[in-house]
Order: sequence, then C-alpha cells, then structure tokens
Amino acid sequence: MGPGEGRAVRKIHAVPLGVLGAGAATFGYASLIERNWFRLRRFDVPVLPPGRPSVKILHISDAHLTPGRSRLIHWVRSLDALEPDLVVNTGDTLSHRDAIGPFLDALGPLLDRPGVFVYGSNDLYSPVLKNPLRYIWRTSKTDYERRRREPDLPYRELGSSLQAAGWLDLNNRIGRLKVGELDVEFGGIDDSHINRDRYDKIAGPVDPQADVHLGVMHSPEPRNLDRFTADGYDLLLAGHTHGGQVCVPFYGALATNCGIDRPRVKGLHKHRGSWLHVSAGLGTSPKAPMRFCCPPEASLLTLVPRR
Repeated sequence: MGPGEGRAVRKIHAVPLGVLGAGAATFGYASLIERNWFRLRRFDVPVLPPGRPSVKILHISDAHLTPGRSRLIHWVRSLDALEPDLVVNTGDTLSHRDAIGPFLDALGPLLDRPGVFVYGSNDLYSPVLKNPLRYIWRTSKTDYERRRREPDLPYRELGSSLQAAGWLDLNNRIGRLKVGELDVEFGGIDDSHINRDRYDKIAGPVDPQADVHLGVMHSPEPRNLDRFTADGYDLLLAGHTHGGQVCVPFYGALATNCGIDRPRVKGLHKHRGSWLHVSAGLGTSPKAPMRFCCPPEASLLTLVPRR
C-alpha cells in the first residue's frame, strides 16, 4: 500500500469515528447536563375578573422520580421561595416504588400550601425499555392497550400522602379551594393516555360564582380540552409531552406523544376560549434519561385580571 492509499484508508476510518464521537458527546450532554439543567418559566395569564388580586400558581409535572435524583429533589424544594399561592401537579410523579418519600421531601414546605393533583400513566405503571423513535409515528398509548396489567407502582399511597397534606385529588372530580383572596373552582380528569379519563363525571357548566375556573389533566388531548373549554374553564393545565424531550434546533419537537399539535407541545397558548399551559416537565423516564434542546422545567403562572 502506497502513501496515498494509506491516507485514503485513514480518511475512510476517520468519518465514522468522528460521527461516533459527536454522538457520544451529544448523548453525554443530553443525559448529564441538560437533563439536570432545571429552568423556571414565568407567564402572566389574564383570566381574572377586573379588580381581583393576582395569584401565583406553581405548575409542576412529570418528575418521573427515582430515589437517586437528588438535584431534582433539591431544586423542586427550592421553589417554595417563590411563595406560590397554589401548587398544581399534573402527574407522572413516580418511576420507582420507593419514590414517594423522596417526592414528599422534594415538595417540603410546598405541602403546606394549597395544592391539587392528578395521576399520569407512570404513577401506576413502572417504565419499560422501548424504542424512543416509535414516538415519531405513534404514541405510547397503544403500549398500554396491548398489554393491560395491574398497576405496579403505589399510586394510591401517593394520593393518600398528598391528601393528608390537604391537597385535592382531582382525578375525575370537581373541587374548590380558597387561593389567596380568590374562590377557585377546579375540574380534573384522570389520565386519558391509559383510558382512565371520565369527563362525564365532571361535565357541566362551571359555577359563575367562583372567581376563576381551572381544568387539570395529565395529557392534553384535544377532545378533553374542547369539553373543558365548552364548560367554561378559564385555564387548562397539563403535562405529559415532556416538551418533545428531544428537539431539533430551529424546528422543535419531533413528537408530542398525544393529540396536541407540535406548536403547543409546551408553554402557554390559547385553546379556543380558554388558556392552555402545557408543562415540559421536570424529568424523564429512567429508561430514556436524556433531554436535548428541551430543558426540564417548572412554571410560575401569575393569574391577572383580563384586559
């Protein structure tokens, strides 16, 4: 082999090695850095009657907690310094049987504030290894439809612990709380992703005597969003999407894992006559521990009078 042939062989080998190196670096960043790069998003939401005082809502979702996520636990606990008037947890809190204690520790003083919650599918079923590329052409809903099994995570114990702190269970239920100086009516549904949503149980017009009406769910399925809006709810809160979790720069999310459109995979948007906030969530499944161009987040929503 001559000198020219040797250089050609080295170039051929250099290309796949370079690709492998870039892939390893990207995975390392997505799993070690961005996955722990927690962000707080802030939004003003004009839903209150004129003259009513503003209130702050801390929206958390999709912690997918395992006992070893110390950075996540400490960061969530620090959010009490924001002094929210209400905490809303839109589900997928657990990813391990022993995660309830760490989650309660993460909430810490937030448990002393008014709070509400619903479940997500991963509060009931532990995560399993799957090909993440499948989310591009279908949702994970079919995984649950094909293999019905008994829940193997202690979701009832999670709910009992939150209720013991005074938080409202909104799984297919209506509730009411005094939040700051406001009378707030809630309607909530269990997770549509595993066919536990029963909107008919809460269906009907909201009470006009309440100052504001909040709809709470895990997965932002349009058929449920439409019903919440038709019944008069002012603000709808959901999670589930992880904001796409792995996004492409200048394009955004590749998939939403539900019926919501890609432009509304996270953040604050309008849904017909209501406002909709979709949280990109705090965590990831431990079977897919990475985020790319989609940092984990919580949101502080300040409800203000309509203009």
